[in-house]
Amino acid sequence: KVLAPGFYSRQNIKTPVKIAVFVLVATQLMNVLFVFVLDFKEFKHAGLALAIGLGACLNAGLLFYHLRKRGYYQPQTGWLMFVLKLAFAVTSMAAVVHYAAGADALWFDYGLVERLMRLVGLLFVGLGSYFSMLWLMGIRVKDFTRRTVI
Repeated sequence: KVLAPGFYSRQNIKTPVKIAVFVLVATQLMNVLFVFVLDFKEFKHAGLALAIGLGACLNAGLLFYHLRKRGYYQPQTGWLMFVLKLAFAVTSMAAVVHYAAGADALWFDYGLVERLMRLVGLLFVGLGSYFSMLWLMGIRVKDFTRRTVI
């Protein structure tokens, strides 16, 4: 949604379509690999989700690569550090939520209302840890709302 218009605005429709077809085939091959070849038993649904997620990353990566290769996009200075800080905050949030969630077996013992309450609690713990980590690394809300003049 964000990268493809970089091609469309230059009347280049072929490149994103070629990439989309390639990613579609790659995703279907990953589906077969994760569901049938690797045979995860009870986790076949997770294999499908993994294939779709990896396909989306492949699509974004290829579009970004071709935007840079053709000179359509040149990141401004500071973007690498910004992305690394975001990645660190996401990783920290995942670790905090994973630890706070406790053992999977415990969740089966909880009733529906307790599960929902704990899930909402984990949501807020995750939000708090993510934004706290961003704040500690010096990223503020204004960094996400900065407007550029064209």
